[in-house]
Amino acid sequence: MPTEPEPDLHDLLKSLRVWAPETTELRAFDPTTAPDTPLDLFTTWFAEAVAAGETEPHVMSLATRDDEGLPDVRMVMLHGADTEGWSFATHATSRKGHQLKHFAYAALSFYWPRLGRQIRLRGPALPATPDESQADLHARSTGALAAALTGHQSEVLPSLEELTLSSEEAWELAQREPHTPVPSWTLYRVFPDEAEFFQGDALRRHVRLRYVREERGWARELLWP
Repeated sequence: MPTEPEPDLHDLLKSLRVWAPETTELRAFDPTTAPDTPLDLFTTWFAEAVAAGETEPHVMSLATRDDEGLPDVRMVMLHGADTEGWSFATHATSRKGHQLKHFAYAALSFYWPRLGRQIRLRGPALPATPDESQADLHARSTGALAAALTGHQSEVLPSLEELTLSSEEAWELAQREPHTPVPSWTLYRVFPDEAEFFQGDALRRHVRLRYVREERGWARELLWP
C-alpha cells in the first residue's frame, strides 16, 4: 500500500498567508485618538476581538526567565485586567512559579489575527494574597479545580496511567467538595512598565503605539514598524 509523502515544511510555509482578506479586517488606527491609559485601549481592543469572532482572545503568551537568565515562554489564560495589573494564575511550585519567585518580572503578548493586532506588555509580576488566589480558583469551573488538585505541574510524569489515576481522584474531590483549597495555586498580576499596541496595515505601514509609565502617568510614543 503506497504511503503518503512526508510534508515539506518550506512548501507549507510558502502556501500560507498572513492577514488573508477573507478572514482578516485591518482597521484604521489613529493613535492621536487613543485613550490616556493602556488599560482603556486594551479593553476596547479586547471587546472588538471578541466581537470579531477571534478564537480564544483571552489566551496570551507569558515570558519569564530562569535562574541562568534564559528565556521561557508558554501560553496562559488571562484572568483579568484592571488598575492592579493583568492577571493569570498557576501553581507557585510550577516552573513559571519558581522563575517568578527568583525574578519577579514578566512579559505578556496577545495576538488577534482577525484584526491584525498585537499587544505586548511587560513589568513586575507579583503574587496576589492567598485569599485572592483561592477566590480566583473557586470562581472557575470544576475542571479548573480538578486540574489544580491534580497538582505536580512541571514535574516529571512517570506514565500517562499515573496522570489518569490522579486526575480521576481530583475530579471526584472537586465535584464532591467544590471549595477544596489548593495552597500552591497563586494568582499573579503583571503591572506593566510599558505596553505596545500594534495595528497591521495592508501596505505594511503598521501603526505601533507604545505607552511608557512615568511618575505622573503614561507617556505615549510611536515606533517605526
